[in-house]
Amino acid sequence: MDILAKIESIKYTPIMAKKDLNNYYVEDLEKALSRDGTFLLTLDNNNKIAVSWWVSAKRTRSYPYARIYDSLGFKGKQTTIIPICKDEGQGGDRDFLQYDTVSLMSLLQVYVIIGYYLIAIKNTSYSNKITNQRFDVRHIYGELEALSSYRSDALHWNLEQLKKVPSIAEKSLKAYKEISKKLGVQMHSEKNFEIRINELMKGVDEFLNFSRKLAEKAQHREMLTIQPKENVEIGKAKITIKNYLGGYYYFTADEAKIVGKDVLLIEAKHTKTADLPSLSDIKDGLLKMILFTNLQDVTINNRIFNSIPILKLTTGQPITKSEELKLKPLIQESSINRFRILLNKSFIT
Repeated sequence: MDILAKIESIKYTPIMAKKDLNNYYVEDLEKALSRDGTFLLTLDNNNKIAVSWWVSAKRTRSYPYARIYDSLGFKGKQTTIIPICKDEGQGGDRDFLQYDTVSLMSLLQVYVIIGYYLIAIKNTSYSNKITNQRFDVRHIYGELEALSSYRSDALHWNLEQLKKVPSIAEKSLKAYKEISKKLGVQMHSEKNFEIRINELMKGVDEFLNFSRKLAEKAQHREMLTIQPKENVEIGKAKITIKNYLGGYYYFTADEAKIVGKDVLLIEAKHTKTADLPSLSDIKDGLLKMILFTNLQDVTINNRIFNSIPILKLTTGQPITKSEELKLKPLIQESSINRFRILLNKSFIT
């Protein structure tokens, strides 16, 4: 199923976002990054910003969506720090930033800071792998200082960040060369890294096209697979979202089904136990609900449908009474934002 839709603006109330984010002063940024995935940062004169950061540029690692979701409860600016690349060494993975990630953040009005890893330690459990990677904090300090007085919207800021991609990528490559030399760990192909850098240096427009092709391929691959945390009964669907500026965003619904004039768009989270899926899993799903609840002009084969966003939670056994109590804030969020919750084949909202 191929679904086309539009998003004009984002309206959503994140009830389950953390209310007690730890607050740090900007000079303690390095400490904050080592302790919390999402936190508040006092920049100057009580000017605060909500900060989240990605362990890897790939969204399927370490729940970056859940971290961003937690920042959305803050009434001021939200920023997220994403590495241009994360190379774990030849014994591990290597992921690169894609334009569509930055586009999604622009839709959500989240200001992106593109960073790079500067230091790491050798992974003692695996050969040719590194771990405990740390950002170049001086670079992030500079971006935060600029952001503190920035008055335009996230889209324009993020476009400016993309223009800095070539120089940041070169710094990242240089840093990984130093890490490799210092730790004696072989990294992934430098030639392939340079190919990526050359692609990025052609400019924001070509970077957009290059990344869209990757996003489409990733979307197609996800269509053909079922992740361990998904319990899927209905076929997956590709969703192409166009925003008011003409940009296109590619996503995949875990399940989709046409019922009369409605199309059910389902984000599925599954656990094998009698407990609910983890809070991070649920928040990851809620970020999709933010998108799905704001879709307009939803069409399939040139026919207009009413979209019904559904967060599906499944467990291996009936949930306990204590687990049921945990659903109260989720039910409240569902009611306020008009999406449905499907729990083990029964709708609870």
